[in-house]
Amino acid sequence: MKNIKRLPFIAMIVMAVISFSNLLGLKIAGASVIIGVVFFFINKANEKQPFSDSGLDIKAIRTNFKDRGIWLWVLLPLIMDVVSITIGKLFLPEYIEHVLARTEIFISFDKIILTVFQLAVLALGEEIAWRAFFQKQLNKAFSIIPVLLISSVLFAFGHLTQGNVTIVAFDIFFVFINSILYGTIFYKSKNAWVSAIAHFMANLFSVIVLVLL
Repeated sequence: MKNIKRLPFIAMIVMAVISFSNLLGLKIAGASVIIGVVFFFINKANEKQPFSDSGLDIKAIRTNFKDRGIWLWVLLPLIMDVVSITIGKLFLPEYIEHVLARTEIFISFDKIILTVFQLAVLALGEEIAWRAFFQKQLNKAFSIIPVLLISSVLFAFGHLTQGNVTIVAFDIFFVFINSILYGTIFYKSKNAWVSAIAHFMANLFSVIVLVLL
């Protein structure tokens, strides 16, 4: 960890601890996103990074999407959501209710415009915290594969809620897989806006389908 400065390292430890708090039945895992976003901007200011080097470059979105290879990665989380919902509908019908219950604390399902806005903000917040901050900092000390695995385990546990063991495991497995994909998108694009777009698209699709089901 010698390549990670002290302040970001402390913030990352706090994020990790808070993510595991769900195992104790505490519903404070969302605070890890707030911490990650705050320390992203603190670290950006301390290092005097321009947005082009920070991992959050809105001007580079068009350039990123000129790379045709990135399109498949952006679509993969949505495809994984199709797979998880289809399997859940066929074999684990309680999965639909479980996911809706897990997300209703953050999402106003009865207000379409507000729902879309909330999904966009949540996706961007999680990508800034877990990819532009946590993953980028951890990648200074480790190669990308262990970085993706570590950050995705923490990200998945941050989405853990109580329920039937099979349903919870099924849910967390797909959260973990999608986190790997978002992390890969960020690694390839070096832009959390791109991974946030993929994250938002997948979440919006899932919410629409789950509500309709």
